[in-house]
Amino acid sequence: MIRLVVDSSADLMQEELEACNISLVPLQVTIGNQSYYDGVDLFRDEFYELLTTSTEFPKTSQPSPQDFVEIFEKAKEQGDTLLCILLSSALSGTYQSAVLAKSIVEYDGIYLIDSLSATVGTRMLVEAAKGMVAAGNNITEIVEYLEEMKKHIKILAAVDTLEYLCRGGRVSKTAAAIGEMASLKPLITVSAEGKVEVVGKRPGTQRAISFLMKKLAEYELHEAYPLYSLFTYGTSNCEKLEAKLIKENYQIKKRQQIGPTIGTHVGPEAFGICFVEKF
Repeated sequence: MIRLVVDSSADLMQEELEACNISLVPLQVTIGNQSYYDGVDLFRDEFYELLTTSTEFPKTSQPSPQDFVEIFEKAKEQGDTLLCILLSSALSGTYQSAVLAKSIVEYDGIYLIDSLSATVGTRMLVEAAKGMVAAGNNITEIVEYLEEMKKHIKILAAVDTLEYLCRGGRVSKTAAAIGEMASLKPLITVSAEGKVEVVGKRPGTQRAISFLMKKLAEYELHEAYPLYSLFTYGTSNCEKLEAKLIKENYQIKKRQQIGPTIGTHVGPEAFGICFVEKF
């Protein structure tokens, strides 16, 4: 049997995990002196309430190899094949922990995918994998497809500030300096290497939305993968973006709230889109 493993950056709800028998390896989020496991004892609205009221910046910690070993050992005992779809190795050491765990367990039935993405980007790979498993594809076919698909997943977003990304080490202090300018919305993407990149800045929400729409128009979308809208905390900006998308005849599959693992680094009031370009 092929079973899926994800980390909490994929932002899958508990009921989704249970319905599809997907194993979760959570990242840890620390705010002040209190630590939580994303998706286990810390959930989205609770997290953003803590984020917006706390004077402490949150921090994330990758899972340990042992967190993966427990799942890997069980699969080895049962003879299951595991497909692990994980947060970009350029954003977290989660993938490296899984690599080390695989070497400890010494089981060839474990396949690791470095998504080079996060949040809905990872979710899209998971959904594609689920569909292929259900259709009877073998593990080699699934891995080959996902490795190609991940090159074409695009995330475009506007954030309120780059301070969270800077403090977490995901963008440089030089890049973050643009966020200090009054009313400018930094525009970010996840690069082909799986890193966060600043691709522009615009004054105000409407111009930020126009920028996102202009960038989106540069791509031919894959018809099998509808577009997602994204938000962290507060849906107002996301709703404005969706209205523009609908006006331009884009079909939105779902509005997805970004969870604590990624929300820690982008902060509240972020919004954007995720889609797959045709390949």
